[in-house]
Amino acid sequence: MKGTTTVGLVFQDGVVLASEMRATMGYMIASKTAKKIYQIADRIGMTTAGGVGDAQQMARLMTVECSLYQIRRGRPMTVGAVATLLSNILNNNRYYPFYVQLLVGGIDENGPNLYAVDALGGASKEEEIVATGSGSPMAFGVLEDRYQKDMNEDEAVSLAVRAVRSAMKRDAGSGEGIHVVVITKEAYREIGDQEVAKHFPAVPA
Repeated sequence: MKGTTTVGLVFQDGVVLASEMRATMGYMIASKTAKKIYQIADRIGMTTAGGVGDAQQMARLMTVECSLYQIRRGRPMTVGAVATLLSNILNNNRYYPFYVQLLVGGIDENGPNLYAVDALGGASKEEEIVATGSGSPMAFGVLEDRYQKDMNEDEAVSLAVRAVRSAMKRDAGSGEGIHVVVITKEAYREIGDQEVAKHFPAVPA
């Protein structure tokens, strides 16, 4: 079960994460409601691309690790610390790897932060935009063309939706609905289907 498009971008008040909701097994669509964005801490989210089982295991593990850190230290992990821990876990398992490509995004004492982490544990800090999965080339085309620094939340959500929809048109592994999460100092918020649909008119059919 693989084939995915996930995107992340930094805007003036936080981070937007978005994905489509199709999971495939070869040429078969195994699920039309696959969850690919997980809340792993109060203000941190993680997107998943790759093997579904591996991705779900990583989401469970990181949620526990973030909770334990909060309990032991009395303060939340930073986004960078989460990415580093995730990188270490993946690198230590590189001979029997988790087949995943992940984005970690959120807001902490350092402001909005976004990281890409590959299956071998390589972690890269992304200052503006990033995309993963089989549909990422199409998504990157939209993100590179339309991203601007200091976008507001509405503009950032619209761009994320546009990028994912672009990938859904050309990548067989991407499809169905669009899941969008906005993370700011105030909240970790999942955008409802009706609100996501409001951004469709600005996107060519």
